[in-house]
Amino acid sequence: MAENQASKSSTAGVSSDYSGMSDVTEDPKPPEDQNCCDQDKQDLRSVLVTSVLNLEQLDVDLYRGTHHWVPRTQRLFGGQIVGQALVAAAKSVSDIVYAHSLHCYFVQAGDPKVPVLYQVDRTRDGKSFTVRSVKAIQHGQPIFICQASFQMLQPSPLKHQFTMPEVPQPEDLPTMEELIYHYLRKPDLSEKAKRGLNKMLANDVPIEIKPIIPAHFYRRSPAEPRRLFWGRARGYIGEGNMKLHCCVAAYISDFALLGTVLLPYPNYRAHFTASLDHSMWFHSTFRSDEWMLYECESSWAGSSRGLVHGRLWRRDGVLAASCSQEGVLRVKPVKEAKL
Repeated sequence: MAENQASKSSTAGVSSDYSGMSDVTEDPKPPEDQNCCDQDKQDLRSVLVTSVLNLEQLDVDLYRGTHHWVPRTQRLFGGQIVGQALVAAAKSVSDIVYAHSLHCYFVQAGDPKVPVLYQVDRTRDGKSFTVRSVKAIQHGQPIFICQASFQMLQPSPLKHQFTMPEVPQPEDLPTMEELIYHYLRKPDLSEKAKRGLNKMLANDVPIEIKPIIPAHFYRRSPAEPRRLFWGRARGYIGEGNMKLHCCVAAYISDFALLGTVLLPYPNYRAHFTASLDHSMWFHSTFRSDEWMLYECESSWAGSSRGLVHGRLWRRDGVLAASCSQEGVLRVKPVKEAKL
């Protein structure tokens, strides 16, 4: 979407949907303090750090990654591959450069039964910019290719960004799990919907999500192809390692992004979805284990493909990262399940 203004207000169509959220959970939740629990969280390290993004080095510029969460599609989660590829690339660069962009293509579906090998090619080492190419391999074949660019931090008088949407704070919103339990208590809930919600509860996703408008995740009525949610990595990561936080953000960026395309079409269900490519740009420092607002919007859909753009905002209104993704969506009509 072409936009010529240096800032954009994105609040239209959001605030009117906040009503009715207070009855989602029966018990009030205590406010979450971002800093008071940091010491306690050190005993619960994020699985994204200890497992998903903790690659095993096999040789120079050759790494092996394992899997933590596998979606119901039984194909590897694209965000995992993007995050692990960025980890591999970051291991080959100096400590004075930081990721500013990555551009990826998903060549074929990943096999969750075997690890992924990541082969890094040191494409360029310049004075200001460093480029790495990464190939993800399974069964001797590439499943994913990526180019990541790193830059030495440089001051500039040119600074502007869009305006962060005005939304409720995460302390005032229920988690996805709390929303699911709320819907499961409905007496008129269909068995099909109940099975689907219980499957969602069984997913061991290493990301905590708080939707701004829950209906956008359950698609009960047509809506514009745009949704927002607060998200963060589960567990403690800590500050200081910006390369690691970029890798975690790359993992998070693929979550629920492509599904934004389906929001105007509640009477259709995707029976096949797959990411085709994924690009990401990092703008500012952030912590991926603290709440960030993820703003997703789809500018186009057609020919069984959809294009989606995302923006990750820090709580203080700073634009931390942007991304774009195109994917395949093959749909079929479905009967509405009662929620």
